[in-house]
Amino acid sequence: MNKILLVEDDQRLAQLVQSFLVQQGFEVRLESNGLAVEAACRDFAPHLIVLDLMLPGMDGFAICRTIRPWFKQPILMLTAKESDIDQVLGLELGADDYVIKPVEPRVLLARIHALLRRSQPGGSQESTELEFGQLKLSQSAREAYFAGQLVELTSYEFDLLWMLAKNAGQTVRREAIHKQIIGREYDGLDRTVDVRVSHIRRKLGDNADTPFRIKTVWGKGYLFVADAWN
Repeated sequence: MNKILLVEDDQRLAQLVQSFLVQQGFEVRLESNGLAVEAACRDFAPHLIVLDLMLPGMDGFAICRTIRPWFKQPILMLTAKESDIDQVLGLELGADDYVIKPVEPRVLLARIHALLRRSQPGGSQESTELEFGQLKLSQSAREAYFAGQLVELTSYEFDLLWMLAKNAGQTVRREAIHKQIIGREYDGLDRTVDVRVSHIRRKLGDNADTPFRIKTVWGKGYLFVADAWN
């Protein structure tokens, strides 16, 4: 049974969401104070965290920043309606996806399922190892090494890098990334993928202003350059 840590200080909303998720087969633990989240996370060992932004004690941004260095499972952030800066900042700090309040239960469930599918090893018979110069990717271990050093990637970032690397030399469209990695259609405005690519570039020593390893193909998507990793 997958375990979810639900961090929400609105008790009525928290209980409604908890009841819904329990009915869907999840084990759900509630936490309402941001200062208690790290300890709860270590004790409960959830497969996924649903994290509200506005919390007493410590807000969602600070929690993300605190736990992301060691917590490798998905974080789904709850953000205020039309607050784009919140969404982008949350992704920068390590959240894997976000849901805009008020929360629609079926949308929340779909996002949770998509994140859990990505974070759990699959049974594909395809190659689970890719190597490009100093970059080595292992899908079975879900690890990336560059110049002999382990690169700390979130689950989302690893899957995105793997998808781009598997299609090295080809432009991978944003629409395809959204559908396969995020689990929903691209609406033309969502910046989730752009923020994540920026993160991956920084971690792999790509040039932020003129990237040469993972290039942007304007109006289309991204291109992984196979011979740029030496």
